[in-house]
Amino acid sequence: MEYFLGIDVGTTGCKVVLIDEKGELRGKGVAEYPLYTPRPNWAEQNPEDWWQGTVQALKKVLEISGIDPRDVSGIGLTGQMHGSVFLNDRGEVLRPAILWCDQRTARECQEITERVGLERIMSINCNPVLPGFTAPKILWVKNNEPEVYRRISKVLLPKDYVRFRLSGEFATDVSDASGTSLFDVPKRQWSEELIRALDFSPSWFPPSFESPEVTGRIKREVAELLGMREDVLVVAGGGDNAAGAIGTGIVRPGLVSASIGTSGVVFAFSDEVRVDPKGRVHTFCHAVPGKWHVMGVMLSAGGSLRWFRDVLGLEEKNMAMLLEKDAYELLSEEAEKSAPGAEGLLFLPYLTGERTPHADPFARGVFFGLTLKHRKNDLVRAVMEGVTFGMRDSFEIIREMGIPIEEVRAIGGGAKSPLWRKIQAAVYQVPLFGVKVDEGPAFGAALLAAVGRGVFRNVEEACARAVAVTEKVLPDEHLMARYEHLYRIWRDLYPVLAPFYRRIAE
Repeated sequence: MEYFLGIDVGTTGCKVVLIDEKGELRGKGVAEYPLYTPRPNWAEQNPEDWWQGTVQALKKVLEISGIDPRDVSGIGLTGQMHGSVFLNDRGEVLRPAILWCDQRTARECQEITERVGLERIMSINCNPVLPGFTAPKILWVKNNEPEVYRRISKVLLPKDYVRFRLSGEFATDVSDASGTSLFDVPKRQWSEELIRALDFSPSWFPPSFESPEVTGRIKREVAELLGMREDVLVVAGGGDNAAGAIGTGIVRPGLVSASIGTSGVVFAFSDEVRVDPKGRVHTFCHAVPGKWHVMGVMLSAGGSLRWFRDVLGLEEKNMAMLLEKDAYELLSEEAEKSAPGAEGLLFLPYLTGERTPHADPFARGVFFGLTLKHRKNDLVRAVMEGVTFGMRDSFEIIREMGIPIEEVRAIGGGAKSPLWRKIQAAVYQVPLFGVKVDEGPAFGAALLAAVGRGVFRNVEEACARAVAVTEKVLPDEHLMARYEHLYRIWRDLYPVLAPFYRRIAE
């Protein structure tokens, strides 16, 4: 029996899953690591923490599964997108990695847009330059840390740094590279025009591959450390959302995934390049060779509920420890005690700025409509509903673009709560399905490794054989009507508040 590993270099930790050659999940391991915020709206991590977390998670999954590590044949990689790892000519990290949720680069985004021109950027990269993307991070280092900038030899994305430590190879994949603002998305290759327009060196950026393609083999010292063979292949893998779409089977038209994790992602498959002319959603290469996807991203989706848990949910956290339950489960039970609409309370989930559809680093969270009548359960429900309204924004844009939405597959923390699944189905107005294996990106990365090994003929076959849908939630007509009315009010709040966000930030 052959086995395959999927490594997900996440924001809060590394998750590794093990599957067999039939695509069945055989084990998982997780290792957490810190995130640093040296200044407000900054977010950094130490790439060495990613590597140590990867090794810990690999050892855990191999031990838990009980398999012979020498039966592992391939590894797939995925992880948080857009982060920038700067290496010198000896492969040493020059500074902490700047992450996807970092908002320091508003000035650099404007500089890049003015230098290249928005129309030209959109024609090449299919996306406007946003603070979370990679290119403005590089320019920020040039503008603020010239001594670091002068020593740059390579710029890697998070999962590709782990690839370098695993195999010694510099490589990336087309889906992850799409989010750098330096990639020609229609042509599925680095854009020399964009790279040179910013005076970056083309040699900084690793070769790009289609997601199931083999980029190398693990190094001897890694094989010895983990007890594996030296011929274990490493495939290109994908950005977390593209790999997650493989893990949920979003590989044909009409299928959309809705992921509520720290961030919130609406991911729609596309056979061709489709671009929102207003740049509100992203168009990236898919992890399916020769295909693309359209994606809306909220910065604080499940992160909003986590904030509520940590700041206002101490009672639930303590009770969860006593009952050996999840604090989120208790919060969801609280929210069920509140009526739909949370007694007229609305929540805007812009706790770390926003990306889709507003692309506003200054946006902030708001509870609107508070009265003396409101209790904690109303606040919890308002958070869950507000996050779902934010996800609905992406559905609206995708529909505008003529992309079909026939079925939504829910993943992430938002898929675990029965109440939140019910809210999502009513707000999206589409049948909502769960998936058998909710390990998303890591599972997708493992499937890509199996495709690279030749166990499956292609990605579509891997998904057909390994991905299964579970519970179906139909939209409740009464809830649909209620939420449609509230969504229209909720959507009108941002334009009114937007000028004040910038003023308070200043």
